[in-house]
Amino acid sequence: MEFAELFQNLKKGIYHPVYLLQGEESYYIDLISDFIEDNVLTEAEKGFNQTIFYGKDSDPVNISESARRFPMMASKQVIIVKEAQSLSKIELLAPYAENPLESTILVLAYKYKTADARSKLVKAIKKNGVVFTSPKLYENRIPAWIDGFLKERGYTITPQAAQLLTAYLGTELGKIANELNKLVIAVNDTNRITPEHIERNIGVSKDFNLLELQSALGEKNVLKANRIIAYFASNLALNPIQKTVAGLYFYFSKLFTYHFLKDKSERNVAAELRVHPYFVREYVDAAKRYTPTKLYEIMGILREYDMKSKGFKASTMVDSGDLQKEMIYKILH
Repeated sequence: MEFAELFQNLKKGIYHPVYLLQGEESYYIDLISDFIEDNVLTEAEKGFNQTIFYGKDSDPVNISESARRFPMMASKQVIIVKEAQSLSKIELLAPYAENPLESTILVLAYKYKTADARSKLVKAIKKNGVVFTSPKLYENRIPAWIDGFLKERGYTITPQAAQLLTAYLGTELGKIANELNKLVIAVNDTNRITPEHIERNIGVSKDFNLLELQSALGEKNVLKANRIIAYFASNLALNPIQKTVAGLYFYFSKLFTYHFLKDKSERNVAAELRVHPYFVREYVDAAKRYTPTKLYEIMGILREYDMKSKGFKASTMVDSGDLQKEMIYKILH
């Protein structure tokens, strides 16, 4: 079951006896389990009818016995097993899942991984309850997720701002949602979020960031690239070399891929490179400035400096800021 359908059912009071909430992305798992914890029972009912277990400190026998009890002065009881991936011998819950009580809602919050789909437990939950899997989103899908998150709250965001947030915050949805919630509170003069709003309220420079470095390198703008990398070198806590190398590797890999696309239409380029259509022209122009041979050389340079950042074939007297400057010089010359 998809998240939207599952969450709408919960809001309508449509409940299932067993939920397995699993996957690498914990954001949706938390949303669902928190909603059940907060909304199924009234505050008065929770005292006798809501139990929270923690996987590491619990055992499946106790959980099963609790699940088989009938609610007291309520139509439902709620049992939530947090960090269920740490529950030893979780498979022992299979007999209960094969014949669950309709008056019990058992939630297994199984984070950061997925349970064995071939197991009796998972098969029983699929038959009698809900298995929801929350996969990790790849970076190319984060800007669209940010856009959708803000639209639900009556805000829009420019493509540049969405990309800037993605580059800064990464792919952890909980972290991103937290920053966006703070941002919409702080932005009270408009409902359209721009890089300027992000710079003022989150602290990410709109001029000195990885996206601007990529753009400068794509344009072969030596002065701009050197200014940005000098800023990085003076702010290593926010701009470690590993982050710079990873971002540039993905960027130049996309330029390399572009050269070998048969269909170079804007729509296909956006799909194949996994970039927002707004940025396609920028990638196309950059690819014209770098031959496949040069791009192959650049990816070798990035691998070299990734190794140096980890201490291989690099002097301990050279800090990572100097390594970044040296790396950018080699890329541009």
